[in-house]
Amino acid sequence: MDKRGSEISIGARVAAAAALAIAGIVLVVALGGALSGGDSGPAPGSGDSTQSATSPEVRSGPASYEVEEGDTLSAISEQTGVSVTRIEELNPGLDPQALAPGQELRLR
Repeated sequence: MDKRGSEISIGARVAAAAALAIAGIVLVVALGGALSGGDSGPAPGSGDSTQSATSPEVRSGPASYEVEEGDTLSAISEQTGVSVTRIEELNPGLDPQALAPGQELRLR
């Protein structure tokens, strides 16, 4: 085999290895999304305010939450998996600074 033939062979091997690695990464990402319900968005409570009301976390979670002493809206969001923005949308007139123990908040 001449020098040029050897270079092509090495280049082809490198390209094949790179393609295989990329295919493996794509497969892992696809399987990860499928195993987590297909939602490739952030985990519940990650602070993303774009979570929709139809996401699996919202549909499958409780319909309401009873405020406890010391609760904050962000802590409730983290605990329930419903974004702060969504809790505010579902509870018009809610004052996050004036949460009271026993207060019911809609979550869906």
